Parts: sequence; structure tokens; C-alpha cells
Amino acid sequence: MIRRTIATCDNPHVQRAGERVHVSPYLLLTLTPFFWSCNVIVGRGLHEDVPPVAMTFFRWLLAILILAPFALPHVRRQWPIVRSSWRVLLPLGVTGIGMHNMLAYIGLNYTTATNVVILNSFIPIMIMILAWVILRERLTPFQTLGVLLSLTGVLTILSRGALSTLIELRLNVGDLIVILAMAMWSLYTICLRWRPAALHPLALLFVLACIGGLAVLPLYVGEALFGRQTVWSWTSFAALCGVALFSSVLAYIFWNRGVAEVGPSVAGLFVHLMPVFGVLILTGIYVTSRRASSREPTTAIAADKITTQYDLREP
Repeated sequence: MIRRTIATCDNPHVQRAGERVHVSPYLLLTLTPFFWSCNVIVGRGLHEDVPPVAMTFFRWLLAILILAPFALPHVRRQWPIVRSSWRVLLPLGVTGIGMHNMLAYIGLNYTTATNVVILNSFIPIMIMILAWVILRERLTPFQTLGVLLSLTGVLTILSRGALSTLIELRLNVGDLIVILAMAMWSLYTICLRWRPAALHPLALLFVLACIGGLAVLPLYVGEALFGRQTVWSWTSFAALCGVALFSSVLAYIFWNRGVAEVGPSVAGLFVHLMPVFGVLILTGIYVTSRRASSREPTTAIAADKITTQYDLREP
């Protein structure tokens, strides 16, 4: 009994989170870019039916509804911590929940999903630069080498080993907006350093989701009144529910936990998996559509639409 108690006290994960089973932060950080790759593809696929600000607002509204039964008891119990930490929680919610997602969806209206997953490869570099500027965190030679190797590997895979593919890449207004969204995410990741350590992870995400949703709400109202209207269907609703559960709730919980355990610079390296996952998913869509079109001629138009929409070209 004494040995078990000592072992529990010596384990920081059990002591901090009250968990009996510790899940590897590296596993969580691997699943996160997979969920985000799915989000990019869904966001691009729905951009004609669901405007970008509406996509952000309803994504987090559904996430809040999913989180509420589990998070509200923690929020009520820890409300004094929430109230005293508003100076930290407010910018985290605005940058990481509201602005980052909204800008990413706006960018997807003007560029391809392929461009987005390529540009996301530079998030680790942004995080490390901000960590050096804001936190005065110096990179070791080993970390620098790891960043360069992982970035080189991702770019090699995406360019199929042809330098001309990268040289011919042209940035449009959508790409620039996506880069701004990446900067918001990098800033959010760095600022997680100052999150209230005693605040339960579900309470933290719930509060940040509410802050981000409120920040986007006036822009959503303006978009609905003076811009585009959302075209609702069972497909779009199901897609938004999937994004809310996996790309919002689970991905943010996993990311926040991973950053807390391994630090922003190491966690940022896992973003390099996002282009790889994105290409694999798009390739699966392309191959499946081609096979379906070969069996049923009537689906050929749908296959061509998917290929054009995601800008996934044959090698």
C-alpha cells in the first residue's frame, strides 16, 4: 500500500490529471494532425454550401454542446480559477479558437486543400521562432536538425522529389490568409504556456470554445445578413458534427495535453504529419471515385468534380 502511494505521487501525470492510465503524448500528437487533415478536406468540400464564418461558428457551437455535459461540472467547481485567469483565457480563445479557424476556412475558399496542407508544414518553424522571441527558448542543434529533416522529408514527398514542383508553387490571396491563420495557431500554441495549470482540460477547452464562439458571432451575423447564406443538408450537418467531435473536441484536447507534456517546439514537429495524412486521404478519395466511375458511368461527373475541387492531380 505504501509502495503504491509513493509510486502514484512520483508520477506527475497521475498526480496532475488524476488518471490511472497515462496515454503517450506522442500518440495524441499523431492523431491530432490526422483529425485536422480531415477538417481541411471537409472545409474545402463544403465551402460552396457553408460560408467560412458560419463553418467556424457552427463547428464550435456543436463542440460546445458536445462538451457541455462533461465540462460544465468542472467549470462550476473551478469558476474562481476561470474568473481570475481571464487575461490568459481571452487571447487563447480568440486566437486559437476563433480567428485561427475562421481565417483557415476563408483561405480554403480561395485556394486548394493541397496548398493548405503544404503550407501547414511551416507551422513548426513558426512555433520555434515565436518560442525563441517570446519565451527566449533556444533550440538545441539536435532539434534544429530534426526540424530541417522533417520539413525536407515532407516537401520531398509532396513534390515527388521534383524541385520544379515547389518552385512553381504560387501563393494567392487564399494562401496568404492561410499563413495568417498559421501564425494565429503558432501564437496560441506558445501562449498555452500560461494556461491555468489547475484548470481541468475539459473546462479549459469549454471556456476557450465559448470565448472563440462569441468572438466569431458578430462576424457570423454580418456574413449572414450581408454575405452568403448557409445551404443546409443532412450531408453538411453530418460533416459539421464530425468536425466538431474529432477536429474540435478531441484534436484540441490532444494538442493541449501534448503541448503541456512535451513543450510547444516538440509538439510543433507533429504538424509535419498533416500534409502526409492530407495526401493519403485525398488519394483515397480520388481512387475510390475513379473506381466508382468505372463501374457506374453516371458517377463520372462526381469523380471529376472531386478531382477538380481538391486539385489532386495524377502523377
